[in-house]
Amino acid sequence: MDTVIDILESLKPGIDYAHATDLVTSRVLDSLTIIALVGELEDEYDISIPAVEIVVSNFNSAAAIYALVERLASEETL
Repeated sequence: MDTVIDILESLKPGIDYAHATDLVTSRVLDSLTIIALVGELEDEYDISIPAVEIVVSNFNSAAAIYALVERLASEETL
């Protein structure tokens, strides 16, 4: 999960990503930041994040983002 937090920090520094649970609902992450984040995650983890997965529940916390990455990575190895 540290890599996810590092990516978030590089896109929008100064947030306590380890503990924040409302990144989208409090507008810490806006649509442009999420698009950039998706690109960074896809490059870093060699996954593809389909548009249907870009929902608030998957991006509201670093833990949720990491869970999404882990799930997609495991699905792609099947």
